[in-house]
Amino acid sequence: MATPKIFIDGEHGTTGLKIRDRLGKRGDLDLLSLPHSERRNPEARAALLNDADLVMLCLPDDASREAVKMLEDAGRETTRVIDASTAFRSDPEWVFGFAEMEPGNRDKIAKARFVSNPGCYSTGAIALLRPLVIAGTLPTDYPVTINAVSGYTGGGRNLIAQMENPDAEDHIASNHFLYALTLKHKHVPEIVSRAGLTRDPIFTPNVGRFAQGMLVNVPLHVGLLNDATLASIHHILEEHYQGQDVVEVVRLKEVAGHVRLDPEEMRDTDRMKLYVCGTAGTGMVNLVASLDNLGKGASGAAVQNMDIMLKG
Repeated sequence: MATPKIFIDGEHGTTGLKIRDRLGKRGDLDLLSLPHSERRNPEARAALLNDADLVMLCLPDDASREAVKMLEDAGRETTRVIDASTAFRSDPEWVFGFAEMEPGNRDKIAKARFVSNPGCYSTGAIALLRPLVIAGTLPTDYPVTINAVSGYTGGGRNLIAQMENPDAEDHIASNHFLYALTLKHKHVPEIVSRAGLTRDPIFTPNVGRFAQGMLVNVPLHVGLLNDATLASIHHILEEHYQGQDVVEVVRLKEVAGHVRLDPEEMRDTDRMKLYVCGTAGTGMVNLVASLDNLGKGASGAAVQNMDIMLKG
């Protein structure tokens, strides 16, 4: 069997560099590369896009759409695509690349030609919400609020420079900041469509002065759910992810022993932990997803999807 040819279109960006570093250490892949000086050369890009067996797009939305159009214009129907932008995350024609999201989704990824890699925040939010929607516990029109904090690498090169370079003109000196104050964050559409909601959540993202890591929390009023308790919510999540080696639902006894949660807990891993926090009988529960924004939240998920697709 021929060695799969992989092209990372946008390998010089934050996510692309992470993927390139991971794949460069493997001997089972043939990595195609576009020199940095040629990255804006459409002919050179098109040649590699059409030569690859699988392409990973680590690009802005418009550039991702352009790459897909290049494949379509060339009549290339065998190149498979994983897109890390937001361009196709809510497109029903693209398989959403969150293997553990629901039963059967891993098989869909394995057979797909086009896979959209989830956003980091949305990975955590969907991991918490989708099982409850499937179980009928969370009404699809529940007024969901999502609060999250991410490492600054999630903002790409510009934010990394703003946080790390004190001499930068637009240097950010604060240790923590809240953003997306217009409530128009780009991850909201995929959270709504892929979690199965009918009402947009109020999403409040934050950035902390740490490079990698993330906490996504969804507080719920148990009385507004359908026949739910803290224990039953935990059971739904536990059953949903049973047998998974990537997503772990932390046991309630272990959660009770936590005084605080560290957003860097899952740094440098491709795994995600889910916590069901609260006190039984209070009528409230706080669901928390802990992951690395560049691991399961980005490059780690892309590599996982690639492996699933190549193994078929």
